[in-house]
Amino acid sequence: MADARVFDGTVLIVGGGAMGGSIARGLVSSGALAPSQVLVADPSPSVREDLVADAGVTTFPDASEALALDPQVVLFAVKPQVLDSVVTPVADQVADRLVVSIAAGVPLAHLQEVVGAKARVIRVMPNLPVAVRKGACAIAPGENATTQDASLVRTLLSSLGSAAVMREDQLDVEGAVVGCGPAFFALMVDALTRAGVEAGLPAATCRDLVRETMGGVAEMLADGTHPRAFMERVTSPGGTTAAALRAMEPLLQEACYEAVDAAMAKTYELAEGCR
Repeated sequence: MADARVFDGTVLIVGGGAMGGSIARGLVSSGALAPSQVLVADPSPSVREDLVADAGVTTFPDASEALALDPQVVLFAVKPQVLDSVVTPVADQVADRLVVSIAAGVPLAHLQEVVGAKARVIRVMPNLPVAVRKGACAIAPGENATTQDASLVRTLLSSLGSAAVMREDQLDVEGAVVGCGPAFFALMVDALTRAGVEAGLPAATCRDLVRETMGGVAEMLADGTHPRAFMERVTSPGGTTAAALRAMEPLLQEACYEAVDAAMAKTYELAEGCR
């Protein structure tokens, strides 16, 4: 897959946990980068061992050691609560590189302050399906980031699913809708399974059928069919689906609005904590 590689340089991922590790594995498994182009810094020996075994990447216990190899892109994949403590010790080493952060709620202005006024900074909000290269990533460039910087990050992340460049305020909304979305869909699978069990289906069978149905619908909608048009295809006049949708739609719609509002409120709370 060497001809699929999209970048000649090296990417350092600081944090090899669920999201950082998934990004590292995805960049290699997609062929976007060779294993030798991906460096991962993480203090956990077991995390590093798993990444070496799974993807053949080079790992380090701390970012400073990895930065000595001069990576062109440094992606911080750590929780927002610890981002400052991870970035500050290496701020001088990353000041002249392209710095990418996936820390939810940490605004570009704060990242710029921590890394340095001249740094090229980009925020990214990915979601967990990047682990199976079916993820969605929003990309918001800082004022110093070039068009080429944003294009490179988009190209790299497109190997993990879909990626779009947008304004920072739009990225925060994407985080509330798409970043949280995998949990919303998992809740839907669980809720339908519980309803099916109450109505008489075996739990494991029901869960499998619901999961396969969700996957099939996602694949069928991938051609751009509007969800409403799809619903009409499976809804007969006076039928069971029509009756079910009449009961479900107002409740589900309101729940989605409230869920996104709650996630946005938490995003703003996290941003306030950076000031």
